[in-house]
Amino acid sequence: MTAPESRDEETPQGLERGIARLERKRESKEEQRAAGDLRGQRARGWTEKLLTRTTSGFIYSVVVVGCLFLGTWATCALVCAMAWLCCSEFFRMSRMAGRMPNEILGLAVAIAYPVASVLPIDGMLLYVTFALLAGCAIWYVFTPRANIADVAVTAFGPVYTSLLFCGVTLLRSSDASWVGGLLTFGCMASVWVSDATAYFVGSRFGRHRLAPRISPNKSVEGFWGGLAGCVLVWVILWLIGLWRLPLPVALVAGVLVGVVSVVGDLFESRIKRGVGVKDSGDIMPGHGGLLDRSDSMLFGCMVAYVILHLGGIA
Repeated sequence: MTAPESRDEETPQGLERGIARLERKRESKEEQRAAGDLRGQRARGWTEKLLTRTTSGFIYSVVVVGCLFLGTWATCALVCAMAWLCCSEFFRMSRMAGRMPNEILGLAVAIAYPVASVLPIDGMLLYVTFALLAGCAIWYVFTPRANIADVAVTAFGPVYTSLLFCGVTLLRSSDASWVGGLLTFGCMASVWVSDATAYFVGSRFGRHRLAPRISPNKSVEGFWGGLAGCVLVWVILWLIGLWRLPLPVALVAGVLVGVVSVVGDLFESRIKRGVGVKDSGDIMPGHGGLLDRSDSMLFGCMVAYVILHLGGIA
């Protein structure tokens, strides 16, 4: 800036022109500001979202891991609470789709399934399932407003959100010591690592959409990255050598858990898309609902338990 220009800025007329330029510049960015699209706004929003997501995810992980190593009944209590919340979110979305499930019956069974899975009585899960179906039948007979779709949703809710969650309690009850807690944590970690590696690989290298009509952000590249991460965790479990886990079983478990975890994620995404919601709930800041956080875990841990049970390990 030259000396005359500097002196001009010090005059009243110069100050007015400077203020006018600032006002014009501000007005030119008003639309971006209203849309939250300014660079500073985007950076602040991204940082706040990351911190919120990280904090809630950390608290969730600490609670889960703590209950796993406290023992079978602590794990059961945790799964009961999580299954109840997931079932409640599922019924909420079902009502948005026009269904009218019997929430009292469904939520009661959602709590009963995890308890039944750790009781030392053969066939308890079958008994609870029969009680659920019988309860649905009685409710349907004596409730004229209910239709068969409402009955189906009532029965499916706890089966989906609680019976599948019993994969966690069944894994934990297979060994009452810390070894059982470590095995359960390893199975859950394989799902977490699968989700995380799928996200990072997909966001960096994703070019081909995996299921564009259901979840546009998922890519084929992310799927393979997640699968590799899941298999890696199971290879680590084999290397630890605490459970006589054969390498072929570990590899099969890694592949199947990785695949069904993605199926579980897409399944819940299809439900949300069908009712027009982004999240199943808002109990976990930065993540959405608990069902959003558990959709992969529901299928993944049950498949892990089945494979380990057939392999004589759990």
